[in-house]
Amino acid sequence: MQRTAFPSCVIFLRVMPAKKTKPKRKTKSSKSVVAKTARAPKSTKAPKTAAAGTDPKRVATILAKLDEAYPAATCELKHDNAFQLLISTILSAQCTDVRVNQVAETLYKKYPTPEAFAYANPSELEQEIRPTGFFRNKTKSIMGASKAIIENFGGQVPRTMEEMLTLPGAARKTANVVLGTAFGIASGIVVDTHVIRISNRLDLTRNEDPKKIEQDLMKVIPKEKWIVFSHQIIWHGRRVCHARKPKCVECNLQKICYSKDKTI
Repeated sequence: MQRTAFPSCVIFLRVMPAKKTKPKRKTKSSKSVVAKTARAPKSTKAPKTAAAGTDPKRVATILAKLDEAYPAATCELKHDNAFQLLISTILSAQCTDVRVNQVAETLYKKYPTPEAFAYANPSELEQEIRPTGFFRNKTKSIMGASKAIIENFGGQVPRTMEEMLTLPGAARKTANVVLGTAFGIASGIVVDTHVIRISNRLDLTRNEDPKKIEQDLMKVIPKEKWIVFSHQIIWHGRRVCHARKPKCVECNLQKICYSKDKTI
């Protein structure tokens, strides 16, 4: 058998690895970019200090804008007198004014005076105000406040903050609503959920506690504006500056608002 001769020199070939190609990035469509841009909040820088947010000129601008948007703002609880307003305000805790007004249509016909409430059958009164929620506690407050008005104030709703706070169910918010709306007495500023939210969004306060917020606002809002300011902010919160998805495009305050959750 004949053997095949191999060359004495063997040549090794180096095989180079193939270059890896990076996958192409997916580009967003122009529509998605536009949509994202439309949702992004306007880049208005918030003041570094609380004092900057409550600069007198800025506060004056806010008040002027509120006057422009809500010149006729007032309490939306229907009432014929201070006593009915007191009862409706107690009922409005954790309840809408619309629902309270619905209940009030028949409530004040059945209970027209403080005496009628003070000596009512508790179980019957509970059923009358049940749609407003927390009806058992509210019944106790209403009956207690009515008895206090009869026994301590001659059947008339008191006209000072100190006296109002002695009534069961009447904290500062309730007292400010009644004194301001029924008697035109500026004893403080009503602080409800709308005022808490919007005052923080406008950087008029950096507190969350209602008592501290009221004190902050009373320092920067002129006293002659306390009553109408409360109504205007509450109207603004119900109509435009909602807790979720505020209608910033409709807000005449958006250019001086530093809120992080702006929708334009």
